[in-house]
Parts: sequence; structure tokens; C-alpha cells
Amino acid sequence: MVRVTGSSMEPTLREGDLLLARAGARPRAGRIAVVRLPPDSDGMPRPLSVKRVTGRDPADPARWWVERDSPREGVDSWLVGSLAARDILGTVLWRLWPRPGPLPKVPAA
Repeated sequence: MVRVTGSSMEPTLREGDLLLARAGARPRAGRIAVVRLPPDSDGMPRPLSVKRVTGRDPADPARWWVERDSPREGVDSWLVGSLAARDILGTVLWRLWPRPGPLPKVPAA
């Protein structure tokens, strides 16, 4: 289980949402995943994040591109580059609380 903090995935996910994720599940474009982002500019580790997998990096198909759903908040591949497959820790299967149900495969409008 994963609890959402922050607003980078709004409007799809909101602060406090509780998600069920499958560790080690293969990423797929359009799906939401739990990822490990690279350290910040000071070398400090970032917390695990929930991001949308948008596809493989065209320059390196072994890597994945992840994005936030919010155009104003958060960190994603536009800022830190693509992620190695080992940094995609699992995929989100379901929102458990407060609005139980599957998540959209495209960003919510």
C-alpha cells in the first residue's frame, strides 16, 4: 500500500489517497507507478514517488519516461530524465481510499 503525499498527480490522485500497488510489476505506458527518482541537486535522496509512466525513452529503450499529471507541481522526467527499469518499483492497481476503484490510464481532465 502507498499513501499519496503532495499534489503532483492531481487531479487523478490527491493528497491522502491510499493506493494498492504491485511491487515488481512491469511498467506500461499510461499506468501509474511507484518510482525512485534520482537525488536532488544537493545529492539528497528524494522520497518514493507516484508518477504516470508515459513510455520508453526513445534515446534509450531500456529506460522509462515518467510524468506528473499536474502541470504546476512536482518532479518528473522533464526535470530529471528517464528512469532505469530498476527505479520503477511497482505499478498501482487500485485506489483503496477515499474513492475506491481503478485508476484511469490517461490523465484525468
